[in-house]
Amino acid sequence: MDPVVLAISRMRRRRLDDALEICSELLTQNPYDQTVWFLKCRTLTEKNWIDDLEVEEEGVADILMDENATQAAPRPGTSLARPLTQSSGPNPVVRPQTQSGRPLTGFARSASTRPGTGQQVSLEGAMSGMRPGTSRPVTSGGRFVRLGTASMVSDGGQFIHVDKLDLKKYAQRPAIAKALCDYILYYDHNPRKALELAAEATVAADYQDWWWKARLGKCYFQLGLYRDAEKQFKSAIQQQDMITTNIELAKVYVRLDQPNTAMDHLTKASEKFVGETHLLLGVARIYDQLNDLENGVAHYKKVLQLDACNVEAIASLAGHHFYTDQPEIALRFYRRLVQMGVQNAELWNNLGLCCFYASQYDMCLGCFEKALLLADDTNLADVWYNIGQVAVGIGDLVLAYQAFKIAVSVDSNHAESFNNLGVLELRKGNIDPARSNFSTAMRLAEFMYEPAFNGALLSFKLGDFQESYELSHKALKAFDQHTDSMELLKQLKQHFTSL
Repeated sequence: MDPVVLAISRMRRRRLDDALEICSELLTQNPYDQTVWFLKCRTLTEKNWIDDLEVEEEGVADILMDENATQAAPRPGTSLARPLTQSSGPNPVVRPQTQSGRPLTGFARSASTRPGTGQQVSLEGAMSGMRPGTSRPVTSGGRFVRLGTASMVSDGGQFIHVDKLDLKKYAQRPAIAKALCDYILYYDHNPRKALELAAEATVAADYQDWWWKARLGKCYFQLGLYRDAEKQFKSAIQQQDMITTNIELAKVYVRLDQPNTAMDHLTKASEKFVGETHLLLGVARIYDQLNDLENGVAHYKKVLQLDACNVEAIASLAGHHFYTDQPEIALRFYRRLVQMGVQNAELWNNLGLCCFYASQYDMCLGCFEKALLLADDTNLADVWYNIGQVAVGIGDLVLAYQAFKIAVSVDSNHAESFNNLGVLELRKGNIDPARSNFSTAMRLAEFMYEPAFNGALLSFKLGDFQESYELSHKALKAFDQHTDSMELLKQLKQHFTSL
């Protein structure tokens, strides 16, 4: 059998390592075989391909040097830095919030947990990751560089020396140029060189090839030149309206802190591409980021009407029903995920919580046991924290104390566990450990109002009114509608005026 045909067959069957081995042997015999060179180029690209349509990972530099906010004080609902304050869904007393001040959705997305564009972020906050201590900071583009370097070493050296290529010559040959462009972007992770090649190829195609304009936009986006990326994506859409190009243009608008423009664009695209769930999901995610949960849920339901097996829509709707005091409905959604074959610690943890709040106590502990078996260091603390919450619900404070202690031992930066440990220590009469736990929780999670209010109430009972006043303000800064904090602050003001 012809080895080239065999390599093509292996590549189509996703046996990429075998295809690479055949291509390498053929290239050692004839380094100038363009067919084998093209095949190896495509195989390496496929092996390192990342579906970056929904990848929103940002580095420390991207967060700290973000200057794309259009206004310093935008109206609520028009900027990701200022989501809607009056949400149609449950408030933070019922539904916890992320570090960026947005309510938790039912699906983990890096884009929805990043700080808002234009939001003031300290160096310590940016270096700590999305949840302090559980994720290391990411350098700008660092993940792509590390992946590329590791794959080159494992392959025994660099296949194409991009810096030595005459890109103008390659731009005259569209098929090879497109393969080379994807290789530079996804394997070599060098958007600057890919930009040079795409610019030369666009000129060679007399500005009539939408694919090259879309690649120019992708290169500009990776380089942080969002306005240039917007122009290229718009030009590509005018020539050939594609779903992926519309989604990438919406990503540009999100980075430019123009969520309403992104939603308008995705909505128009969904009217043209009827039944395309990715466009509706994009709109739903932006509604979630703007704290407009009612419209977000409506779009997730539209997605499920078109695709009954969409994991993100099912999980988001389950989270919404759980936090709106409908655990039985949430349980049906999570059971659907189990039937679809999803098996992870988060799912069984949520199933256990739904069973507990739906009074199905016989299934609750079994779900948490499965969650502990599937958990790793990244989510084990959350599972033990929820076990502690269940123990508090049934009145077993000894088990709750042990569970929170285990959560803290697994993740020393788990602020929620420190806060609950402080409450349990206070019930035992241990005032100093309680204050220490409350202060630790406040230091680890400035976006949480509970430890600040608990510390303020404790200081008030101990007669330290000044500290209580400061912590009450801190709690109201995190959640300005917390009635207990407002009542405590009112009592403190009455006390100060009577002195």
